[in-house]
Amino acid sequence: MEKSKNILIINDMCGYGKVALAAMLPVLSNLGHSVYNLPTALVSNTLDYGTFTILDTTDYMVKAIAAWKELGFQFDCITTGFLASAAQVGIIRDFIAGQKKEGLLVMTDPIMGDDGKLYNGVTEETVENMRRLIGVADVIVPNVTEAQFLTGLHVGKEGLNQKEARELVDGLLAFGPRSVVITSGVEQETGRHVVWGFDHASRTYFTLPYRFIKVHFPGTGDLFSAVLVGKLLAGTPMQEAVQQAMDILERLIFLEQDEIEKNKGIRIEKFLSLLKE
Repeated sequence: MEKSKNILIINDMCGYGKVALAAMLPVLSNLGHSVYNLPTALVSNTLDYGTFTILDTTDYMVKAIAAWKELGFQFDCITTGFLASAAQVGIIRDFIAGQKKEGLLVMTDPIMGDDGKLYNGVTEETVENMRRLIGVADVIVPNVTEAQFLTGLHVGKEGLNQKEARELVDGLLAFGPRSVVITSGVEQETGRHVVWGFDHASRTYFTLPYRFIKVHFPGTGDLFSAVLVGKLLAGTPMQEAVQQAMDILERLIFLEQDEIEKNKGIRIEKFLSLLKE
């Protein structure tokens, strides 16, 4: 494929459940790209089951990157998600610096928390390290909880007014990313569920509403990131790409909402045809 890109996904690999690498690989492969991966951890199953085990793969990452450097592997896009240790931030920053070239797209999903609180095991040190990582990204896609902890602004507040949302976006931009997309926001003035953002290319802020479907699937953020990356690599402008990713996620959630075992995430392989409609 002439437009096919080499994409590296740096995220955890889940053994049972369609999250992280297991969710993103089929999406980006289906869009025609060559997709590679660097696991930050091996996770037995989605954390929603309550019982799980995690293997930190930091040592493996160091050795894999050394081998790739020797072999001269290059990527057109690098996406990062869950990190298992503080050391991984420095490793990834150095790797991105070594890959820097014209047209390289770097997207970071600073996975740390949701619903107003940090995940178990996520500390202030984790937050500080993630601030360093988002500084080398072209696009970051935190949810509103992660945006609040990263900036220290409006922490724990469920709905934000227009002024507070702008402060949150600007607070993230101050760390160095070029474009910002904040998911799962609630607009205080209207009660609408929205995505807030800033597009570096057009120098514009945007607020995009979406229909909220009251069910929970793990991995929806990973699917959103994968679709957004695919759209951006196809040359779709940021705001339009975000809207398309939102529309696809809304449809996936709607189609799966009656699935009994939601803890394993959305069965993305079943719906890959939606990506090309």
